[in-house]
Amino acid sequence: MKLKFWGVRGSIPSPGEKTVRYGGNTTCLEVRTDTNDLIILDGGTGIFPLAQTLLKELPVKAHILNTHSHWDHIQGLPFFIPIFIPGNIIKLYGSFDPISGEGPERIMNVQLQYSYFPVREAEMKSSFEYVAVMPNEVFQIGSATITPVLLSHPVVNLGYRIDCNGKSIFFTGDHEPHFNIYDPVDDGYKEYQSLIEEQRQSIVNAMQGVDVLVADAAYTLAEYPSKKGWGHGTFDSSIELARDAGVKRLYCTHHEPTRSDDDLEKVFAEAMSRHANNVGKLEIQLAREGDEVVI
Repeated sequence: MKLKFWGVRGSIPSPGEKTVRYGGNTTCLEVRTDTNDLIILDGGTGIFPLAQTLLKELPVKAHILNTHSHWDHIQGLPFFIPIFIPGNIIKLYGSFDPISGEGPERIMNVQLQYSYFPVREAEMKSSFEYVAVMPNEVFQIGSATITPVLLSHPVVNLGYRIDCNGKSIFFTGDHEPHFNIYDPVDDGYKEYQSLIEEQRQSIVNAMQGVDVLVADAAYTLAEYPSKKGWGHGTFDSSIELARDAGVKRLYCTHHEPTRSDDDLEKVFAEAMSRHANNVGKLEIQLAREGDEVVI
């Protein structure tokens, strides 16, 4: 398989001279299987430059796996040009939202309204299909086996494991480690802590032994207390998760949009120094827009 990063910033696009090295586009990853099946992970603004490259290989058959419906993960979808070209086949996969009572169709229903965008959903000329997926219900895309996994975020967020011919990728989307809502002295603390530990272990099991883990590492340890409950992890939490799951290579992503490239490298180096002696053979890198990985 091949993996390419098209967007690695979190929350809002952050173009400018201070983000040139790692990129300013929001989340989008391209995966190509050994048989060239096209799988796209999230539709942040990074999906727009990806779309430009796809115009060279029409007709396009693309499978877009959406982790969740927050703006930075969907805002590029109306600009994914293949959806407007006849002959292309596009499938948008995502979770069922118990709040709205709708599946991934709501992602486009809402964005492609005249109040927000000049082109209506009815004007998509491709063959466009919505596919609702459920946690732990495995499905196939060509030669790849896809396993959606429920993670921790303020809305339903599905991480995706992709297995193909003995190689594997896991992408978390946005994920904050589960935390105990009780104080240690409260009656419900121990029971809730047990539940948290079960949830974490299920996530560790889901990503066990993958070749590549791409994980939300938005914050530093110092930043996290004021961001608790926002749904994002830290460099340390992602490193610990990768280590416990026996992952071979970790890419830290969802870079804080106010952080310059220099600052990003600085806080990453600080996190690496804390874990220098406890990661074994785990390779750890910052996700960088434009980087390609052969697995």
